[in-house]
Amino acid sequence: MVGISSREEQILELLRSGEEYPVTRLSKVLGVSAVTIRGDLRDLDAKGLVVRSHGSVVAASCPQSSLRDASHTQEKELIAKAAASLVGDGDCIMITNGSTCSLIARYLFGLKNVKVVTNSTLLLPYGRANTGLDITIVGGEYRSQAEALVGPAAIAQIEAYHVSITFFGTDGITMEHGLTTALIENAQVVQRMCSQATRRVLCVDSSKVGNRGFVRIMPVTEIDTIVTDSGFPKDLTRELEELGVEVIIAQ
Repeated sequence: MVGISSREEQILELLRSGEEYPVTRLSKVLGVSAVTIRGDLRDLDAKGLVVRSHGSVVAASCPQSSLRDASHTQEKELIAKAAASLVGDGDCIMITNGSTCSLIARYLFGLKNVKVVTNSTLLLPYGRANTGLDITIVGGEYRSQAEALVGPAAIAQIEAYHVSITFFGTDGITMEHGLTTALIENAQVVQRMCSQATRRVLCVDSSKVGNRGFVRIMPVTEIDTIVTDSGFPKDLTRELEELGVEVIIAQ
């Protein structure tokens, strides 16, 4: 993770396991002094990645989010990196909430004057560490299970911006049912962000293929580009390309 050390990332992984890890245990597991661990925790607290209270510390994300973020990690990293390569200096983009999309900001380092509109709270640590990004967080109601701001206030603010690319995700993709998700509020945000963009880029790992969520987001014909991993079915790629959808396989 950009902006944190490898040891800090190890600490976050341990805290997200659900087990209790006081300073003394973290010190033994990681082989460093308690003083060093306390310093790491102070830094992580300052970055908004942990919450410290009365001698205890927890990762600053809900359990559902942590489990989701931990799945298909390598594929998500590759997808996020490939998606970020579509952004240039001075671009204006939108990034929806989601574990893959939030990683895109990690790979925007080195770019200048990139304006980002997002409803994702997971994206914030990367924004703090990257002065080349001008980040606008839309207001709204916070949903911990999505690590996102949603609702009428978020939609109203999104409508004020126009961007070259919207990067978005989905919980499921099929040719018949298109893109679907579990939460209607997520679908509304994705729909509005996509309507404000010239190019709509879906960032999705192959595990989502064949899944059908509760709420429909859009048909596949409304996607301009899909960035996915090597496990994405070749027959589905051919069908999408025949419909004019660009498919990029992240390597």
